[in-house]
Amino acid sequence: MGERYLKSVRLLAECMQGFERVSGNAVRHNGLTHAQFDIIATLGNTSGMSYKELGERTLITKGTLTGVIERLEQKGLVLRERSLDDKRSFFVRLTPEGDQVFRDVFPKVIAQGKKIFTAYSDADFDTLEAALALLRGRIASHDRAGQPDGQDSAGTPLPST
Repeated sequence: MGERYLKSVRLLAECMQGFERVSGNAVRHNGLTHAQFDIIATLGNTSGMSYKELGERTLITKGTLTGVIERLEQKGLVLRERSLDDKRSFFVRLTPEGDQVFRDVFPKVIAQGKKIFTAYSDADFDTLEAALALLRGRIASHDRAGQPDGQDSAGTPLPST
């Protein structure tokens, strides 16, 4: 099981890294990092959102989010405003310049990513999506439980069945 698990995790990581390399050419060409593009793509075609919403909708960790948004603000691509509802939180939206970057870069990134999947049939997509959804569900249940599989909430190994 251990070697099989490591082989699968490595393959998954290699796929993600490779996909980011291929789809990231347009991102890098426009002077953005993947995290910065993730924020711009998430804010695109919206009136903006809170930090909390951005954290839930992007692949950026909470600790990294503030720094990424600050750098985008320095580039003039986003604007941070204090929330009217909660003065402790911020609302983030694209500036006109940020919206233009979204309109220029997003279609290029999508086109690059689509090239990878041109030979995929509906059945191929169904298989891939089912496997990824199963993995995502297991990760989510592990996160909720806060314990490695096979342990109870006190961290005690559960009996084998």
